[in-house]
Amino acid sequence: MYISSDIVGLKFKEYRTEISWRQTTNYAAAIGDTNPRYLDDSGPDGLLAPPMFVAALTWPIQQNLQQYVDVPQMQEVFQTVVHYTECLEIFRPLRPGERVVIRGEVLAVIPHEAGTHIVFKLPVEDQEGNPIVTEYVGGMLRGVRCTDAGRGGENIPAIPQCQSNAASRWQVEVPISREAPYVYDGCTNIVFAIHTSPRFARSVGLPGIIYQGTATMAHAMRELINREAGGNPARLRFLSARFGGMILPGSVINIQLLQRIETAGSVDLFFQVVNSQGQKAISGGYARLSE
Repeated sequence: MYISSDIVGLKFKEYRTEISWRQTTNYAAAIGDTNPRYLDDSGPDGLLAPPMFVAALTWPIQQNLQQYVDVPQMQEVFQTVVHYTECLEIFRPLRPGERVVIRGEVLAVIPHEAGTHIVFKLPVEDQEGNPIVTEYVGGMLRGVRCTDAGRGGENIPAIPQCQSNAASRWQVEVPISREAPYVYDGCTNIVFAIHTSPRFARSVGLPGIIYQGTATMAHAMRELINREAGGNPARLRFLSARFGGMILPGSVINIQLLQRIETAGSVDLFFQVVNSQGQKAISGGYARLSE
C-alpha cells in the first residue's frame, strides 16, 4: 500500500462535545490515580481532568476518521496503524462541564523504515476559540510506503533530548493487572480490539492482548505530577513520548525519571517506561512543568 504527503494540510470536519465529570473521574480511576484534583468535587476549585484524558476526548475522531476527513485511501491504510508518538501542548487543564471544539488537520507525513509516520494535529478549544490543549497524535502505518520525500516534519514540535548517559533519579514499579486493559477500555471508551480480544490480537501477530499506550503514559504522568509537581496537574505545560515495547497484562512496568533540569520559570523532566522484558515501552519521554 502507498500514501502521499499531498494530504498534509488537509483539514478535518470539526467535532464538538461536552466534557462530563463521569468521563474525567472514570479516566482517573482507570489508571488508579486518586489525586483529589481529579476526584474530589467538593474542593474550592472544582474538578480537573487528568492530562492524558485528552486521548479519550479525541478518540471518537480517530476511531471514525472517515467521517472527519475525506481521503478515499485513508480507510485502507489505517488498518495498518499503530500508535507511535504522542505530544501534548497544554495551555490549561480541561475541566468537566465545559464544551469544547476540535478542528484537526493532517500535520505531517514522513517516510520511515517501518512504513510511514503520519501525524495529526488536534487542537482543543473552548467555545470562544481559546486554546486549552493541542494534541499531536503520531501513527506508524506499518508497511505503507510514502511515494515521495514527505512533508510537514518541520511542523512537529521540537522535543529536548535527555543526556544519553543519564542514570535514573528515581524509579517505581507499577503492576499491570490482567484485567487492566478491560478497565481502561470500559472507563475511557478508547476501544481497540488488540487490547481486549485475545483472538483478534493473535490474528494480527501479537502474543495476546497488550496494555494501552496512552494508559501507560497516564501512569507515568501520575507519578511525575505527584512526585515532581506537588500533585498539581495545572503545572504541566508540555508532554511528549514515543511508544515502543509491548506491555502484557499481568506484568510489571518500571517508570523512571532520568533527568530533572530547572530553568527560569520551568522544570524539564526526562523519563522512560520499561516493560518486564527490559524493553522501553515509552522512550524519549519529556514533560515540562511551570514553576
